[in-house]
Amino acid sequence: MALNWKLVIDTRNAPALADFWAAALEYEVEDPSALIEQLLAAGHLTAEAVVEHHGRKTFRGYAAVRHPDDPFDPTSGVGHGRRLLFQDVPEAKSGKNRLHIDIHSTPGPLDALVTRLEALGATRVREVDKGPAGHWWVMRDPEGNEFCAA
Repeated sequence: MALNWKLVIDTRNAPALADFWAAALEYEVEDPSALIEQLLAAGHLTAEAVVEHHGRKTFRGYAAVRHPDDPFDPTSGVGHGRRLLFQDVPEAKSGKNRLHIDIHSTPGPLDALVTRLEALGATRVREVDKGPAGHWWVMRDPEGNEFCAA
């Protein structure tokens, strides 16, 4: 049986990077506020473990995004499909990613995708054109994580 998985990305500001990736991928930011309310009411969570972001309670140092068509738990907001989890870490990014995300454009010019991603806060690094083997842009998200727009 195949296993479920999620991609975990270290960050300095999990909610902000989740917002970027949700917009870039047209995913949904998970909403754990109902679960947090239950945990706070039961005394299983302290107020220090919670922050508010865009009017919702979320776990301090964590945020996740999920594909809008995939199943999810309505109480926790946790997706059961394609999912990215962002977790705050104390150190800044250093060096090249060993794993990265490729965002594939819908039919049409690649420039439209790259321009949309730049408007969200991404930056272009370099264009790669391998002719029939592919054409893409290497880009960076707002925290410097490399990804490709193809």
